[in-house]
Amino acid sequence: MSATAGQAQTERSLAERLGFKPDQVVQEIGFDDDVDEELRSSVEAVTGNELVDEDYGDVVDVVLLWWREGDGDLFDGLTDAQVPLTDGGYIWLLTPKAGREGHVEPSDIGEAARSAGLTQTKSVSAAKEWSGTRLVPPKARK
Repeated sequence: MSATAGQAQTERSLAERLGFKPDQVVQEIGFDDDVDEELRSSVEAVTGNELVDEDYGDVVDVVLLWWREGDGDLFDGLTDAQVPLTDGGYIWLLTPKAGREGHVEPSDIGEAARSAGLTQTKSVSAAKEWSGTRLVPPKARK
């Protein structure tokens, strides 16, 4: 296997482990110089699409929300992140791991998510420095 093929496999497996699928539109919020470039590349490799930014004007399948302790009110961030989601869409909240600068306590994530009407479905080590929490909005009422 070539180095490039091996790298592509690693990139794919990261995003696939988080449930990303081909053709999904993924909006990235909270980008800064500390985000994990390998995870970003992995998401783009699996979805086949570039990540769209906060100014994207259409619906998205997934929001990739990078969040640090000093970024403001997490409830507000989660509420805003739900706006562009299509039915069945979800949020991956990415926060620095414990012991890293900007770490957000799991209890704070749980409280903000519940207050924003979101359900936590999965927590994972999303990248070397980042934890991921998958949050889903309530099912649309018929």
